[in-house]
Amino acid sequence: MRCGQSYTKGVLKALHSPGNSLGYRPSMVHSFQDNLKPVVISGVECHPIIEGGKGIGATNGKSAGAFAAAGAVGTFSGVNAERYDADGNPIPVAYHGHTRRERHEELVAYGIEGGVAQAKIAHEISNGQGRIHMNILWEMGGAERVLVGVLEQAKGLVHGVTCGAGMPYKLAEIAAHYNIYYHPIVSSMRAFRALWKRAYSNHKDRLGSVVYEDPWLAGGHNGLSNNEDPTKPQDPYPRVVEIRRFMNEVGLADVPIVMAGGAWHLKDWADWLDNPEVGPIAFQFGTRPLLTEESPIPQRWKNKLLSIRKGDVFLNRFSPTGFYSSAVNNEFIQELRARNERQVEYAMEQTGYLSEPYLLGPRKRPHYVTPDDLTRIERWVADGYTEALKTPDETLIFVSKSKADEIVKDQIDCMGCLSHCRFSNWKDHDDYTTGKKADPRSFCIQKSLQNIITGSDVNHELMFSGHNAYKFSEDPFYSNGFIPTVGQLVERIRTGE
Repeated sequence: MRCGQSYTKGVLKALHSPGNSLGYRPSMVHSFQDNLKPVVISGVECHPIIEGGKGIGATNGKSAGAFAAAGAVGTFSGVNAERYDADGNPIPVAYHGHTRRERHEELVAYGIEGGVAQAKIAHEISNGQGRIHMNILWEMGGAERVLVGVLEQAKGLVHGVTCGAGMPYKLAEIAAHYNIYYHPIVSSMRAFRALWKRAYSNHKDRLGSVVYEDPWLAGGHNGLSNNEDPTKPQDPYPRVVEIRRFMNEVGLADVPIVMAGGAWHLKDWADWLDNPEVGPIAFQFGTRPLLTEESPIPQRWKNKLLSIRKGDVFLNRFSPTGFYSSAVNNEFIQELRARNERQVEYAMEQTGYLSEPYLLGPRKRPHYVTPDDLTRIERWVADGYTEALKTPDETLIFVSKSKADEIVKDQIDCMGCLSHCRFSNWKDHDDYTTGKKADPRSFCIQKSLQNIITGSDVNHELMFSGHNAYKFSEDPFYSNGFIPTVGQLVERIRTGE
């Protein structure tokens, strides 16, 4: 059985049962580790183990440096990386600009300063071992400016840059200019082919790897296309083989593919190793590194990971980016789900089925809804969801007065953390607006992620996670709440476990 075949049998089904068809036995640990060959990543042989980058401080210089020191690849997040004062204390994020554009400039400056700080920390901890990568999201606000700013000020400290969440055509050019390697994150051969033909073929020698991120199992933002069903996961093996075939056609046979999303035990992927259809292969771990001593996430977040059960991670489309994303189905996500369910279609003119007036706003202007929806509205208002907010799709959602005030304030306080934001209608270039109504069905992603990384209640903030997070509570490695060092985790992964 190829790893991933069981995906098609149901959403988020485990790749293999403990007694999997590969015939793994504990006595095989040493032979597995001995046969796990290094791969060339960003110009140096490393263990085929890569720390997933994540965002807003969930990986930093300390964790990245520890992975590199263990002979693997460490990745610090270049998304709102933490800054420090002269005494080494974290500087709280605060925006002082009066306009979105002013706050956006602050965000870019903070991002560059923080990225440089994390690169220096990672470099020092790595002690010249492994590789150090910086991860950015191409759809983050000012992505190119932040990346260039960090690379300009941290020359020689960063060996590669991983980048997803969009189509980063300029990534190769930037990497070539700074003589580092680039590692694009894609979810299909078509996406990589488009990048290659338009831009990457001009900088073939700096392509460090192609990261295939499984859009059904990876945490955070996922690359599901409009013609892919989020409820019907596909086997990653043929999708990766398709990428490899194209890479071979264009002379990239020696460039590794990195499998990201769904990786937990390497024993489950044994038939991908030394496989001519797959070629050189490494594995990116995004979820497991969260639960290490060096991980920068707060202790209450780590505690929550140990209690997650199968099915607790929810694939949703609430993100202001418009992408699908995977997050723990906590009270934050549940509120968004309920908010979106309290939604009705409306028209400003009476039509055949939109026939009943609902009076809205200070001037009590009629908004016409169906008779059934008017009954639902009356029930929601009676339950305390008294405020109606308009969406860009000619619908109304109903929320409490306090939630409406929070939504409006968050939209006003926007600091331009995305290149395009449907929650606030911000755009980081041209006329600085998407030209659409702000969408109250979404949320301020910068605010929530900043809150959770600084120690807020994990049940009431966005908590990104891969769908395998439930394995923390099942894997004996984490028995009795054990939290390993990064070095211990790397050695554990190398055994196949």
